[in-house]
Amino acid sequence: MTASSALPQREAPEGAARSEAAGLSRSFFPGNALPLVVSPLGRGDAAGVPALAAAIRACAEEELIRHGAVLFRGFPVQSLADFHAFVRIVTPELLDYTFGSTPRSHVQDRIYTSTEYPAHQHIPLHNEQSYTLDWPLKIWFHCAQAAPEGGSTPIADSREVFRRIPPRIRERFAAKKVMYVRNYGNGLDLPWQKVFGTDDRAEVERFCRAAGIECVWKADGELRTRQVCQAVATHPRTGEQVWFNQAHLFHVSNLDPAAREALLSIFAEEDLPRNAMYGDGSPIEGAALDEIREVYRQLAVEFAWQEGDVLLADNMLVAHGRAPYRGPRKVLVAMAEPYRAKAS
Repeated sequence: MTASSALPQREAPEGAARSEAAGLSRSFFPGNALPLVVSPLGRGDAAGVPALAAAIRACAEEELIRHGAVLFRGFPVQSLADFHAFVRIVTPELLDYTFGSTPRSHVQDRIYTSTEYPAHQHIPLHNEQSYTLDWPLKIWFHCAQAAPEGGSTPIADSREVFRRIPPRIRERFAAKKVMYVRNYGNGLDLPWQKVFGTDDRAEVERFCRAAGIECVWKADGELRTRQVCQAVATHPRTGEQVWFNQAHLFHVSNLDPAAREALLSIFAEEDLPRNAMYGDGSPIEGAALDEIREVYRQLAVEFAWQEGDVLLADNMLVAHGRAPYRGPRKVLVAMAEPYRAKAS
């Protein structure tokens, strides 16, 4: 378990005594300020979740904004149906994974697998769909099978990321924003048909117009999109500023040197599967991205998954990633509460 020693320790939240009376305990992992860990008090049977539904809902509503992430541990969540029922206690309506950037499979009822990148790959910390102007405010994770080695889902406080990034970088990104360029298909990235959930070009064009995305059909029949999005966002409930973009993940410098060199020997930079630049089209300095990655590294908090765990994260307040792993691993994901960036 790792975290920056500079992160403040939070006292037991107000109302903790009421929650314990309602059948829930609250705690933190030693040395870490997130996530808040919530467990049932002496109710491990199958009737535990329905009996505690009101307390679970109240806990999520009270504590998610404060702590950014709540780990529900020790509840009888043993199947897809259990996870779906648990999620619906707090967020009855779930979202489709539309305009996604990573491979994942639809499981059932708007529940998906986590990103299906090879197990040896590290997925950098990021906020889900922060490369768009529309994103979910809440994201759920369920550990259906914990990897025997590795496979954690690191998290980091996006408010603290914003504060830690040097002002010269923060102000430049906030003023210029981020342009994301994506080239779909050709065996290198997701095909546009999967990303947009259709093989109808006219439907893709309608989606892009509504979402503020520039789209161009290339001579080979593939699609290129460009979209300028926020680098910094303001949380709609707390009014706090958060670092909210995926420039460090989309930028070509995120690739390992060998892969980067191989791609650039084949493609012009504008034809790379994905890339990021400032909103005015100027290049983002590699040194700035390295500093941003270092802030994420310093603030990353890891905990070992246990089967049955359910993690609820405020997608704006907390970034998440994935550590490499060995052996079988199954983590499911659900998203809720759509939000659209305010015009600026």
